[in-house]
Amino acid sequence: RTVVNTTLFLLIAVNLKFLLALYLSGFFIHEKRWIRWLSVIFIIPWAVPAIPTIFSIRFMLNPEWGLVNSLIFRLTALDGPNWLTNPQLAMAMAMLVHIWKALPFWTLILMAGRLAIPKELYEAASVDGASGWQKFKYVTWPSIRTLYLTSTLLSMIWTLGDFNSVYLLTGGQPADQTHVLATLGIRYIRLDQVDQAMATIVVALPFVLPMVYFMMKRLSIDDQQKTS
Repeated sequence: RTVVNTTLFLLIAVNLKFLLALYLSGFFIHEKRWIRWLSVIFIIPWAVPAIPTIFSIRFMLNPEWGLVNSLIFRLTALDGPNWLTNPQLAMAMAMLVHIWKALPFWTLILMAGRLAIPKELYEAASVDGASGWQKFKYVTWPSIRTLYLTSTLLSMIWTLGDFNSVYLLTGGQPADQTHVLATLGIRYIRLDQVDQAMATIVVALPFVLPMVYFMMKRLSIDDQQKTS
């Protein structure tokens, strides 16, 4: 179950996070004052400490007196779901917390990539009558593709070791159904079950090594293209 959770976390959370970051990076580069103020607010989840933030979300998701279910009851007169005692919902909430916490950072990275693209390329595309989608397809994406792919691989490696999003929100519960490899390894260490903790590290290697290999290969190809 832990391997399945980890795989889902990597495939769903990371890819959804980067699709949102790609879209939002295009939104926040617009030179409007209200967008700049909004970007400052957008950075807050990444800037604040993880522990009090995730604990606050955990309290808000409490099925009996949490803010979320209280709002649902007031609006619909229906009881809200048990967010953290249903394994599927708890895992989904952990993914959302991870995305919410990390999204501002990766949006800033992609914004930097977009801002490095010469404006002359967009001006030339406008003269040729290119639409917004065509500008993205033929100007923006080729320019930031390497950054996007490298950042995605790096984020996958970091996400594999993300302990806070799952442990602080669910603690691996209910019935140890929401553990990922990072939280399960720490659990075994706290129980002095070193053999099992080492086993989780071994299980993580098939996830880590291919990602490191592809990232190094990607960087090597980029270096060769720059020198040629």
